[in-house]
Amino acid sequence: MEGIFKRVDKIKPLYDVTYKVMLFICKVLLVADILITVYSITGRYVSFIPDSAWTEQMVLTLMSYMAVLSAALAIRNRSHIRMTAFDERLPKGLVKTLDILNDLFVMVLAVVMVVIGWQYAISIGAVGTYTSMPWLSRFWMYFPIPVAGIAMFVFELELLYNHVKGICLKEGDK
Repeated sequence: MEGIFKRVDKIKPLYDVTYKVMLFICKVLLVADILITVYSITGRYVSFIPDSAWTEQMVLTLMSYMAVLSAALAIRNRSHIRMTAFDERLPKGLVKTLDILNDLFVMVLAVVMVVIGWQYAISIGAVGTYTSMPWLSRFWMYFPIPVAGIAMFVFELELLYNHVKGICLKEGDK
């Protein structure tokens, strides 16, 4: 049984790369968000810098990207909000079962985000444009939902694999 897990463990770098790419994107978006906000605020008070109408919608769009992508990142290291108040009082097997059930539900949510998010992006998003940027499709406003869904799915797949590996290796030791 250990041989199977050793072979599957070789794809761990794929999870690491996915995490690093998402983290890098979040960092770039945060820097862009800060720079655009500073530009916008400066434009209000400094007369030779134009006060651009596009900045508010761009900041909100970048924030929506960061919100869903960072939520996906939180799944991998299990830093998202979750109930653990009863974990010490419940049997370890029940807690493990509930963790697996939780991960399965989040994986289903990830699939829904990919499917429905993509449908929204190509239907509603592709039709509309930003008010202050009529040349830019609202596709980009809906696009972070399926992207985050893909990242969530990948990270949940890793978590579920780790659960199965932990269960099988502990049973194999007995």
